[in-house]
Amino acid sequence: MIYVSARWRATLAGRRVLITGAARGIGAALAARLHERGARVALAGLEPDLLASVAASCGDAPWWTCDVTDRDRVRTVVDEAARALGGLDVVIANAGVAAQMPIVGGDPAVLEQSLRVNVLGAHNTLSAAGPHISHRRGYALTIASLAAAVHLPLLGAYSASKAAAEALGDTLRIELRPWGAKAGVAYFAELDTDMTSRGFGTEAAAALTQGARGAALVSRVAPLKAGIDALELGIARRSRRIVAPWWVAGALPARAAIQPVVDRLVQPRLRGALEIAREEQAALTTPQADRAL
Repeated sequence: MIYVSARWRATLAGRRVLITGAARGIGAALAARLHERGARVALAGLEPDLLASVAASCGDAPWWTCDVTDRDRVRTVVDEAARALGGLDVVIANAGVAAQMPIVGGDPAVLEQSLRVNVLGAHNTLSAAGPHISHRRGYALTIASLAAAVHLPLLGAYSASKAAAEALGDTLRIELRPWGAKAGVAYFAELDTDMTSRGFGTEAAAALTQGARGAALVSRVAPLKAGIDALELGIARRSRRIVAPWWVAGALPARAAIQPVVDRLVQPRLRGALEIAREEQAALTTPQADRAL
């Protein structure tokens, strides 16, 4: 459990925050927490009914439907959010998708859409918000994943996209420094969200993890609250790195040593899981605008 002191909580009051992917999961829960701490939030996402509900629970926060892969739409939404809030202090590039995809025999459309949303979408968001947050209270946060550092079978598309998102966040940190703004990257293991339950709710994932020695490593799920607690403190501090659960902090610098262990642990059931995955039509974890996947 992460304790956030009254001092750090106070720094969130009045912060003007834009969150993408805010209709559900991490985005929705984070919006509620930041609103509770006195921040002024603006929301963007793909599902208007869910967005409206989240916005209503956040003091009728402004919200927009927005496909982050649409660069012009993202720029419009960011500018409108800045006007609605009287400026921006924080932008959180949270929108993301995932789906299983074997490298050999998998559907390349999964990789294409993962890159569109998780990489180009993050870039569109950070690029559009950059001018608004380029001040001494400014902060940009890219939601990556432990998958950016430690890679699992069936998740090549997701891992590749999150590794690229990590690189964007790290580069932005350097580029914002002359203006006094900061940037961070968030790394989560599996948190209890719709995205996680859909991702692990496939026949191939079940075949890979059921009864296997590495099952806990592959599919262990932490409470969503662990991630939201970490985000609250990290945003208040404008941290360069945010992790949840706690042990991810140790896994990141040890990524080179951990990867060979993961490789060995998943081997016993891997061949069967891959054969299932090549035949299984696994949908993306988040419904996409005008996409077949």
